[in-house]
Amino acid sequence: MMNPLIASEELAALLRRGGVVVLDATFTMPGAAPDAAALYAQRHIPGAIRFDVDAVADRSSDLPHMLPSVEEFAEAVGAMGVSNDSHVVIYDTPGLMSAGRAWWMFRTMGHEKVQVLDGGLRHWQAQGREVTSVVPDPEPARYRARLDAAAVRNKAQLLANLASAAEQVVDARSADRFHARVPEPRPELRAGHIPGSLNLPFDRLTDPATGRLRPADEICALFAGAGLRDDRPVVTSCGSGVTAGALFLALALIGRTDVALYDGSWTEWGRPGDTPVETA
Repeated sequence: MMNPLIASEELAALLRRGGVVVLDATFTMPGAAPDAAALYAQRHIPGAIRFDVDAVADRSSDLPHMLPSVEEFAEAVGAMGVSNDSHVVIYDTPGLMSAGRAWWMFRTMGHEKVQVLDGGLRHWQAQGREVTSVVPDPEPARYRARLDAAAVRNKAQLLANLASAAEQVVDARSADRFHARVPEPRPELRAGHIPGSLNLPFDRLTDPATGRLRPADEICALFAGAGLRDDRPVVTSCGSGVTAGALFLALALIGRTDVALYDGSWTEWGRPGDTPVETA
């Protein structure tokens, strides 16, 4: 597998040579100002195309930004100029928040040559590299996707896992949300977490001063400190399947291949209904 991360100097060299497709996958919560579209319009890496996780999604679902069908994904990324041979580099504005989600989507759809820019736009700008407000007009490409179903989990599978405990669930939300000390940002949801799940807030994976991912040994220590073991597969979760991608990417970086992502995450599980919730 290609290294999940690429350094800014490596991307700068690729951009000079050509042959790379750069995607800005910045995501903001509903109601945030400026939103992701405005941030992209203000500044982005030259040539970067906006990858909107709310648009590249299953529009038939009542859950936000669920993984689209292979046909929908192929049509969307083909319109961005991505072919099956493209080297794709993804970033977000803070460093590693939503870029991991987009990376997971490409990997789950069978794309091998995909990386996340270490430190995102924040680190890129801190190094004095060029940004622009010019929106590119990509030449459409033909794309064929193939789903890796093993990388995705649904509610029924997570409910079954409560009894079997065959997989470890790691939640990327803040500790306060995980332990129901604060209300969920989506007011219709209950507070708490999936019974038996572990908690590792996604922002602990990055250096707060730079936005860059921590070294592999520190990432291993963080997961171990959260209670993750090596003897069972892992399912990552979060609020709505976005920052779970950051955990997924970090686990790939330290060599874990037995990882899936719960796409509906807490937006699905936390709804009033038949799903049990823990708060302690």
